[in-house]
Amino acid sequence: MPGWGAGPRCWDVVNWFRIARFQSSPAYARMGNLVEVKDVSFAYDVLPVLKGINMVIPRGKVVSIMGLSGCGKTTLLRLIGGSLKPTQGEVRVAGRVMHELTQEELYEMRRKMGMLFQFGALFTDMSTFDNVAFQMREHTGLPESMIRDLTLMKLHAVGLRGAQDLMPSELSGGMARRVALARTVALDPMLIMYDEPFTGLDPISMGVIGNLIRRLNDVLGATSIVVTHDVQESLKIVDYIYFMSDGVVVTEGTPEDIRRSEAPFVHQFVWGEIDGPMPFHYPGSNLAGELGLGSGRA
Repeated sequence: MPGWGAGPRCWDVVNWFRIARFQSSPAYARMGNLVEVKDVSFAYDVLPVLKGINMVIPRGKVVSIMGLSGCGKTTLLRLIGGSLKPTQGEVRVAGRVMHELTQEELYEMRRKMGMLFQFGALFTDMSTFDNVAFQMREHTGLPESMIRDLTLMKLHAVGLRGAQDLMPSELSGGMARRVALARTVALDPMLIMYDEPFTGLDPISMGVIGNLIRRLNDVLGATSIVVTHDVQESLKIVDYIYFMSDGVVVTEGTPEDIRRSEAPFVHQFVWGEIDGPMPFHYPGSNLAGELGLGSGRA
């Protein structure tokens, strides 16, 4: 592995520290939107998933994207990360149109992003320490002594410095998610994306992860996008919410706006009500008829 003074990667490391310092400054937060989604549509073959989506993600903010499964939330994250190209419209990150980047430019942009996957996606044959150190070893020319210090700092930030030698199989669900979060922020990314970060967690772990998302975003001067079904936990930590349904944004606003919303779909989703525009029963024929009980009986 290249040392501190080895070749051009040394300059990458210096720039990394400069960028990380700038991201936590007030001037960075005043620079406007980090992500802009403009009239984006996307389809898998002939199946439309997104239909004319418009969103802005301001620098330094935590923004949530909510909606039922299959409404296009994760697809939108993939478009922002450059894994997919829109059928129509454009996604800009830090002023760059993602689908116009060359492969080299795309990889450079992705090094400034962090992604927390739904179930952590830790490397099962690596220790907690090595999982967090992985990105620094791959993408910087830092000496191992500095990687050690930075890794311990990241683990300390999520409360797991003492678990550095444990393997993923020895971690609880909440601990594994926190290790994944430490790995996600290992390179102090400008943009952090979370895909269902609260799935499968107990209430205490859920609260811990929520607080970490908010705190790490503010300490790092990052910008965060949280895709989640957990409405109540998200409303505690986010600055703004976009609600999606059937591939379009049906409403948006602050947490207080969403709590007070009288839009039938949003009200049903936020308060977990059975009755509303989203029916409990999948459309089907009359039950009495299928049971041979006659049309006049329930």
